[in-house]
Amino acid sequence: MKKLLLATTAATLMTGAAFAEDVKVGILLGFTGPLETIMPHMADSAELAFKEISETGKFLGGSTISSVRGDSTCVDASAATAAAERLITADGVVAIMGADCSGVTGAVLSNVAVPNGVVMISPSATSPGLSSIEDNGLFFRTSPSDARQGEILADVLEEKGITSVAVTYNNSDYGKGLADAFAANYDGEITLSAPHEDGKADYSAEIAALASAGGELLVVLGYIDQGGKNIIQSSVDTGAFDMFLVGDGMYGESLLGLGDIVEGILGVVPWAEGEGTDMFTKLGTDAGILVDSTYTRESYDAGALIALAMAKGGAATREAVAANVLDVANAPGEKILPGEFDKALDILAAGGDIDYVGATNVELIGPGEAAGSYRYYTITDGAYETVDIR
Repeated sequence: MKKLLLATTAATLMTGAAFAEDVKVGILLGFTGPLETIMPHMADSAELAFKEISETGKFLGGSTISSVRGDSTCVDASAATAAAERLITADGVVAIMGADCSGVTGAVLSNVAVPNGVVMISPSATSPGLSSIEDNGLFFRTSPSDARQGEILADVLEEKGITSVAVTYNNSDYGKGLADAFAANYDGEITLSAPHEDGKADYSAEIAALASAGGELLVVLGYIDQGGKNIIQSSVDTGAFDMFLVGDGMYGESLLGLGDIVEGILGVVPWAEGEGTDMFTKLGTDAGILVDSTYTRESYDAGALIALAMAKGGAATREAVAANVLDVANAPGEKILPGEFDKALDILAAGGDIDYVGATNVELIGPGEAAGSYRYYTITDGAYETVDIR
């Protein structure tokens, strides 16, 4: 009898262990490249969601989530594709939080994610072109499309009474898409809209052309750690422009590092406010994350949605993620704020519904992208100052 009891106990333990596993989720961001200073904060935010969910002990029979990071470079489609292939084939990730920049995101989605049935939830790929990409229901994003950002940028200028501008944009899917969205919404004169390449040591030719075309202000739709920041520096140094409006790719601490020359800059960046945002700010700050960096909230929410979709589907599989992202992101269901994963997992385990609100007031619309809101800000006394959220 004793031997029978021992055998039964051992079998029970083995059965429990079979349910608990280490679930791998990929984080594909540009840890090198033109946005490298903001990517660690985004990755840390997604990993905070994974950690909180794992620590409940209620995720898929006591399973835990571990992240595997891959470098998209933000701009090199071949490198991003190779990194995604490693995440999927070598590391066996169930889903990918990312990618970050629009061009590499589209390449990874078409060449790697769709053929392998892997969901991607991007916190920051904002090109309007991604709204209609063939994705087999596998692509979602927690940031709004730049179709909306173009409207906000135009509104800011019209409210300021600025009737003519020059535009420089990063020569990428992101830059071209945002420049087109801005042009479609701005009623004033665009004297010149010209691309720039990242990584150049000298932008004098680009700046000369923009200055020659004229305009009350230069709109910079670039990346903060590469061409965009250098164009602002050189524009001021040469006296070409002293007023700027910048898009979301220009928001970050390294822009403030330019000092007095950025005083008075106007800018727009996806943002949120409310109880969920406040809760994330506290949780993230306590965890040592620079929560006011760009796309930290969206990254936390992207990570949370991946995990909660698995929980609703009852399995750590690619199919479970794909089938349940929209269900956990939208009404109906009990509203879930950051850190409330105990409650969320209890509800899902009982067969109930949740409506994940998260840090950004998540609501996935149309083809699975965020409705979103934006922060219109100025740089005042060397710091970002909110004008309003819209």
